[in-house]
Amino acid sequence: MSKIVADTSVIINGELITQIENGSIKNSQIIIPQAVFDELQSQASNKKEQGFVGLEKIKTLNELSGSFGLEIIMKGPHPSTDDIKFAASGRIDALITDMAKQNGAVLYTSDKVQHLVAQAEGIETVFLKTKIKNEKLEFLKFFDSETMSIHLKENQFPLAKKGTPGAFLLTQISDEILTQSYLKMISSQIFDIANVSDSSTVEISKTGASVIQHDDYRIAITYPPFSESYEITIVHPIIKLSLEDYEISDELMERLSDRAEGIVISGAPGSGKSTLASGLANFYHKKGKIVKTFESPRDLQVDSGITQYGKLDGSFDNTADILLLVRPDYTIFDEVRRREDFRTFADLRLTGVGMVGVVHANSPLDAIQRFIGKIELGIIPNILDTVIFVNDGRIEKVYDLELKVKVPSGMTESDLARPVIEVRNFQDNVLEHEIYTFGEENVIVPVSKRVQKVGIEKLAEDKIKDTFKRYDPSAQVEILSDNRVKVLVNEQYIPSIIGRGGSNINEIEKSLQVHIDVVAKNSETLSLTSNDLPFTFSESKTALLLTVSREYTSMHADIYANDKFLASVRIGKKGQIKIPKRSDTARNLMDVTSSQSDIKLYLKDF
Repeated sequence: MSKIVADTSVIINGELITQIENGSIKNSQIIIPQAVFDELQSQASNKKEQGFVGLEKIKTLNELSGSFGLEIIMKGPHPSTDDIKFAASGRIDALITDMAKQNGAVLYTSDKVQHLVAQAEGIETVFLKTKIKNEKLEFLKFFDSETMSIHLKENQFPLAKKGTPGAFLLTQISDEILTQSYLKMISSQIFDIANVSDSSTVEISKTGASVIQHDDYRIAITYPPFSESYEITIVHPIIKLSLEDYEISDELMERLSDRAEGIVISGAPGSGKSTLASGLANFYHKKGKIVKTFESPRDLQVDSGITQYGKLDGSFDNTADILLLVRPDYTIFDEVRRREDFRTFADLRLTGVGMVGVVHANSPLDAIQRFIGKIELGIIPNILDTVIFVNDGRIEKVYDLELKVKVPSGMTESDLARPVIEVRNFQDNVLEHEIYTFGEENVIVPVSKRVQKVGIEKLAEDKIKDTFKRYDPSAQVEILSDNRVKVLVNEQYIPSIIGRGGSNINEIEKSLQVHIDVVAKNSETLSLTSNDLPFTFSESKTALLLTVSREYTSMHADIYANDKFLASVRIGKKGQIKIPKRSDTARNLMDVTSSQSDIKLYLKDF
């Protein structure tokens, strides 16, 4: 009888059984090295799927032996502790090769390295290339065009999430209870295809849990002792969006295109974070940028020109070392979770790489908080400049971060100034939170949108505001300290306020006895700080009607026409200001204006 030594690879992938069944191997003695059997037994004892598969295949070999004139024997010593310890270095493979040499047998293997080593040692060897079976994977029958994920658990009905992010429904998709044997069959199919297909990879393999990426299906398999029963969860993206599919303002699109290089995309699980990250990656790639991704598992739906990296030797730190050598413009980090991930993200950003991180968070502020404590507070704005919050598949809020040295809001003493991270709503530039060190703690303090001033401070502000309204009717005043104020005016009025050689502003400072900083308003500041009231203009038979929101009823407002003061009026019921047509105010208003845009209403602060 001819002698054959089978290694682990041809047993697990079933190619040896295939050769026997098609008649290529018969009337032979098949030697299974004891090291191979012990390795499979160890894997099965640790609840690893390939161990169970290998032992099942040896069982099948024994069942086939009588029909094909085969003799199946176990032979050789048990591997020592050192052999097991250095198995990854090829010690077990060396025992298998020695077994073939000592018995004058032919080595059957599907391991290319094992095949080459045997040839180098002058051992006759047969390389059985693993073939991809064309059988349809069982789990695919549970998916349709609306299925986001399926959830298969032992002794339960199969469930599926159908719909879109933020609008899905968990539904039962079959009336048959799932058995453990059925789930094992599905997982066996998945592992078989993962071992032979270039489009499948085993991302995680632990005792009781495995994660496989097959095409665009992310598959998580758990079983005892990790979980109390067998469970398979398979996630499949059903939509692929570009940035054009989101409601993105021109300002945000400009920010993403030209300035933002420290972006965090945050949201709850299933909110559409990774979909947006994929769209952003493809956006940068189409702009001619070199884009890479950090993923574990690698499941982002990105263009083929984008390289997807996993963990190198179990760590993204090692991946980062390689990344810097390939000089990317942008890196998509999906997702930043562990403490070392935050450090890696920060290190790469500080080296100049544009970073887009995906972070689980219930609010954009929570996403920022996750960085606090993991990296120094003062460098957070250098790492994060744009925080995007995604909810139900759409961009709900965007924050802008900036570091300033200032007195925190709510504090008054100038000696309390410190580095403060301002967190502003990107859309309207409203300051919503401040982050700073208070004592030995890092604190995040919400900032009130409108702080009511009372007492002497309010009187002083009104006095200063009245002085500057002669130049700019929409002038705004911010009191910085007891003897210093900041006045915000439209840029066109600054020369007349300053005067020749600063003579005019000096007179104003001497009169008010405070130091005045005159600052030009930008468009964001104007819309934020102005008391300019939106209104609608109409006429009745006897009056001109200016209608504002009802919330301003009984308050007072100043009317300006072409920046000239006309009158102070009281806002009547239902938010209406009635100006009799026979009054001087109405005649002046009609004389100096040609359209509603020439008229301004300013709310008076009392």
